[in-house]
Amino acid sequence: MPVGGLVPSATDNPADLVVRNAKIHTGDPGRPKAESIAIRDGVIVVVGDDKDVAAHVGPATKVVDALGRRMIPGLNDSHLHVIRGGLNYVLELRWDGVPTLRQGLAMLREQAARTPKGQWVRVVGGWSAEQFAERRLPTVAELNAAAPDTPVFVLHLYQSAVLNRAALKAAGYTRDTPDPKGGQIVRSRDGEPTGMLLAAPSALILYSTLAKAPVLEGEDKKTSTRHFLRELNRFGLTSAIDAAGGFQNFPDNYSTVVELAKAGQLSLRIAYHLFPQTAGQEVEDLARWIEMARPEDGDEWLRLNGAGENLTWAAADFENFNQPRPELADYESEFEKAVRLLMENGWGFRLHATYDETIRRDLAVFEKLAADGLFPAGNRWLFDHAETVSADSLDRVAALGGAMSVQNRLSFQGEAFVSRYGPGAAADAPPIRAMLERGLTVGAGTDATRVSTYNPWIALHWLVTGRTVGDLIVRPPHNRVDRQTALAMFTEAGASLTGEESVKGVLRPGFLGDFAVLSEDYFTVPEPEIAHIESLLTVVGGRIVYAAAEYEGLDEQLPPVSPQWSPVAHFGGYQATPSTGLSGARQAELLGQAAAESEQHRQWRASRGLAPETESTFFDPCFSL
Repeated sequence: MPVGGLVPSATDNPADLVVRNAKIHTGDPGRPKAESIAIRDGVIVVVGDDKDVAAHVGPATKVVDALGRRMIPGLNDSHLHVIRGGLNYVLELRWDGVPTLRQGLAMLREQAARTPKGQWVRVVGGWSAEQFAERRLPTVAELNAAAPDTPVFVLHLYQSAVLNRAALKAAGYTRDTPDPKGGQIVRSRDGEPTGMLLAAPSALILYSTLAKAPVLEGEDKKTSTRHFLRELNRFGLTSAIDAAGGFQNFPDNYSTVVELAKAGQLSLRIAYHLFPQTAGQEVEDLARWIEMARPEDGDEWLRLNGAGENLTWAAADFENFNQPRPELADYESEFEKAVRLLMENGWGFRLHATYDETIRRDLAVFEKLAADGLFPAGNRWLFDHAETVSADSLDRVAALGGAMSVQNRLSFQGEAFVSRYGPGAAADAPPIRAMLERGLTVGAGTDATRVSTYNPWIALHWLVTGRTVGDLIVRPPHNRVDRQTALAMFTEAGASLTGEESVKGVLRPGFLGDFAVLSEDYFTVPEPEIAHIESLLTVVGGRIVYAAAEYEGLDEQLPPVSPQWSPVAHFGGYQATPSTGLSGARQAELLGQAAAESEQHRQWRASRGLAPETESTFFDPCFSL
C-alpha cells in the first residue's frame, strides 16, 4: 500500500513489514502506546512512530496503513484443544454465534442434504441453548425431520447429546446396549433408546459416541487443520496452548501439526501437552514420553510444554453442572507416582480440576512431595478451570509455585451453575480477582471446541462483563477485571505459561512480530460490542496470516476446503452477527434480572454475616412531609 511520507530508503537490513497509522497498545510499560511497527526476520525491530520506522523501509518492504485502527499483541489462548479441533474442523457444522435454534435447524437440514451416504452431520460444541432466542435444545423429532436418513449428532456442552434415528443405528445403540459407567442412554417405556445421551456426570459417553463417526484421512487432515488455524487467526489469535484431551493420542494425532510445522505452514504458534489415554498405564506412558522428549523441545512454532491436562484418569472430575459434583474414589497413590516422575525429570504439567474438593486433594499430594524438595522446583505447573477453588487453596498454590488458567465455560454453563449452586457461589466462579491479588500468573482461554466457542472475544467479554451468552450476569463487579487486565491474561500470561515471556506477549523490539489490527477499538467500544470484535489483519512472525476488509488478499492462499461437501465449505465457521443493541423490553427485563440478582447476593452475604439481615431503608425527601 503506497503511503505518503514513507519513501523507501533503507539499504541495509530493511524491514520485511511495516504497519503504520495504528493505535498500538503494546503491553510494554516502558512504551505503552505507539503508532508504527517494523518487523524483520519475524522479529520486531522498531515500535514507535513514522519517523522511527522510516529508516527501515526498503524497496521490498511491505507497508500497510492501519487507518487509525487499534492494534494489540497477538492473542494467546492458554487452553484450546487446537490439535483435535483442527483434525475435525471441516467435518463439523458450527453453531457458534447462531442466534436462533430455527436458524441452526435450517443449517442442519441443508447440510444433511449435502452430506454423502456414510457420513454424519455433527454439531460439536461452541454453542449453548441459552444463546438461542428459543432458549432450548433441538428435539429428537426435529432432528429426525431435518435428516431422516443421515446420522446427526448434536453435542450440548459436557451435559448431553441429541441423536436422530439414523445416528442411533450408526452408533449401534439398541435396547440391549448397557449404560456405560457415568453415562446414561435415555430410553422410552419399551426400553428403546430415544436419541438422548446424558453425561451422568461423565462426558465419556458423549465422546465415545462421537468417536464412532468417520474421520478424515491423508491430506484432508492437513487442509482441515490449516483452515481451522486460519479461522483462529480471524479473531487475532497468534498462539495457543494445546491442552490435549480424550481421544488425542501421541504421537499419532500430533503428526499433522508436526508435518505442517516442518513445511512452514502453521499460522498459529502451538505449545502442546501430552495426556495419557489408557487408564491404568498412565505412569508407564509418562515414563516412555520422558525418554522421548523434553519440555521446550521444538521452536517458537511448535513446542512441547509438558503433561496433562490429566495425569491419571481417576483424578479427573467432571464439569456437568446439571449434575451433582462427582465423588472421586481414592486416586492419590498413582497420582503421586505420576507427579513425582514428572517433577524429578523437569517436566511441567497442567491439571483439569473443576472443584475445590479435587484441588485440595491434589495439593495434599504436592505438599507431601514438597517435603522431598520437589515443590517448588522451577517446573511450570498449573490448575485449569478451578470454578470453585477456595482462598485457602489459592494460598497453597502460590506457596507451591503454581499458576492458574481460567476459561469462559460459564459463558455457556452459567445458568446451570447458578441453578445448582446459587448466585453467591457463581459470583466467584472462578475467583479471578483473588487469583490475581495473590500474584499468581492467570492465563485466559476458551476450552474450545467442545464446550465454549473458539472465538476469544466471547471470553474477553465474559472476563470484563461477567455475562453469559444468554445475558445472565454471573460475576458481579468485585470479581471482574478491567479490559487491560483481561487482555494481558490473553497475551502476557499465556506466554509465561510456556516460558516464553521474554519473546512474546508484548510488542517490544526483540520480541516476535505477532499482532492483530482490530475491527473495533477494544478499549473504547461499549461492553456488549466486545463480543463482536474480529481481526482485520493478523500477523504472526511478520507473516500476514489473515486479512479482511481493506486488507483482503494480503494473506497467504490456502487450498480449498475438502471434502467439497464440508459444512465449513458452505457455511464457514463462527457465524458472526451484527450487534443490534437491546430492545426496550429486553433492556427492562435485564434490569429486573439484575435487581433480583442483587437481592439474592445481599441475602447470601447476610447469611454469612457480611451484610445486615434486613434491607437498609433510605430517606427520600420527595416523599417526606
